[in-house]
Amino acid sequence: ELVIQILESDSNFNSGVGAVCTATGGHELDASIMDGETLACGAVGGVTTVEHPIALARLVMEETRHVLFVGRGAEQFADSLGDRVPRVPNSFFDTERTKRSLEEVLGRRALETASTTAKDSDPHEIKGTVGCVVLDSHGHLAAGTSTGGLTGKTFGRIGDSPIIGAGTYANDETCAISCTGVGEEYIRYGVARDIAARMEYLGMGVAEACDVLIHEVLQPGDGGVIGIDRQGNVAMSYNTTGMVRAVGNSKGRFDIGIWEEFEDL
Repeated sequence: ELVIQILESDSNFNSGVGAVCTATGGHELDASIMDGETLACGAVGGVTTVEHPIALARLVMEETRHVLFVGRGAEQFADSLGDRVPRVPNSFFDTERTKRSLEEVLGRRALETASTTAKDSDPHEIKGTVGCVVLDSHGHLAAGTSTGGLTGKTFGRIGDSPIIGAGTYANDETCAISCTGVGEEYIRYGVARDIAARMEYLGMGVAEACDVLIHEVLQPGDGGVIGIDRQGNVAMSYNTTGMVRAVGNSKGRFDIGIWEEFEDL
């Protein structure tokens, strides 16, 4: 949760500050978190005034018997928690970069309005869903994901990030997974849960299972995943040009990467 809060506060990513704009110019944020020890999980979708959606997702997990609150219901849940959930005006998430991106996407979309093949997803839109997967010193796994969704999204669209088993999954028996990319495809294929299932039922390693989903099930350009198993093996697989990623452990490893190769720090 704390790692993702840092990323939600960084305008370079599509979550929290810097979240992409909806078709009407606002921001609707999604997040989820899962505890691999208990399979407890929580998620929120379409929140508009919560500074850190991942924090609200954790409170859904820990303080309700439910998994997913969306829209007005998620906002009302945040209301019920008072000062425990910092609130901000929706404009707090604005950046010049996301405003320009919306103008570009809506401009291209306007040229396609006569076509029935116009897509809600645009290859030029800002991407940058954030996620974190962790193995702790007790052998427990956890995963979380947070996003602003698609630039110019309409009609209360929800992607894979707040959907447990699609964009986020954690189970101490197998792995912790967080996904980024074209959310509809991750939902259709249940990507995060499928990776864990391939490890459980087929005996695949986490890297092999991630590679199968990314390179054989999904299409080029659909996105990527990060994962870690209960032995601490790490996977970061993607079928895009690059994926911003980092890995660290208690043995002193600390690497970052965008393209194919890592940079050692």
